[in-house]
Amino acid sequence: MFLRLITLFILFTFHSSLFSEEVQNNKKEIYSGKKLKALLITGGCCHNYTFQSTALTSGIEEKVNVEFTVVNEGGNGTKAKIALYNDPDWAKPYDVIVHNECFAGTLDPDYIKKITNVHKSGKPAVVIHCAMHTYRSAQIDDWRKFLGVTSKRHEHKAQYPVIPVAKDHPIMKGFPNKWITPKDELYVIDKLWPKTKALAYSVSERTGKKHAVIWTNEFGSARVFGTTYGHSDDTFKDQVFIDLLARGLAWAASKS
Repeated sequence: MFLRLITLFILFTFHSSLFSEEVQNNKKEIYSGKKLKALLITGGCCHNYTFQSTALTSGIEEKVNVEFTVVNEGGNGTKAKIALYNDPDWAKPYDVIVHNECFAGTLDPDYIKKITNVHKSGKPAVVIHCAMHTYRSAQIDDWRKFLGVTSKRHEHKAQYPVIPVAKDHPIMKGFPNKWITPKDELYVIDKLWPKTKALAYSVSERTGKKHAVIWTNEFGSARVFGTTYGHSDDTFKDQVFIDLLARGLAWAASKS
């Protein structure tokens, strides 16, 4: 009798755990299917990457059934070659890669191709803020083609209105008709590559020119979602921004 009670208790605990996990997953309003594995690559110059990583991963995990691995390497300078990319299978365990790094002065084309070739072969990606200025001095265009935009400078920090232009896109579902950023940087977009689709823009306070600030790109067989915003801690505290990243990640991973 005692052994039977113990067995029943174990079975009840096991099924309760499964039920609890199922309930939690069902709360993931953007994607609640099989758990995704995501890799966040971050580090480098000019930003509070420790805070951003925590805000990004915890915020997205509330809306998407995803588990993050974080690689924060390369110090806080503008030049780095992180060891991760020495492994040809560096991206293999993951469903989607998030790039939020800032290494503008790294120029080595062979090193850059270790990253871009993996994405070109089909590994989806999310690219945030200073990823657009990473490898910006390199002679090859591989990274810029991967991002979907070319940008080599930014304007002053301000609270920029963000205007959607593709309201029906899954990434823009629930996005306000006009969102005002926390104080952030407007990146000057010199070029949209052919397979890039702008989803929203902001207007330069200096020139009056529109710049894409949210977009999608097709790079080889990979989906890429990007935004140039994400400079300040306050941006990563903003629920509109975190929800945008969550929808962008789900879309890149072909889950929306």
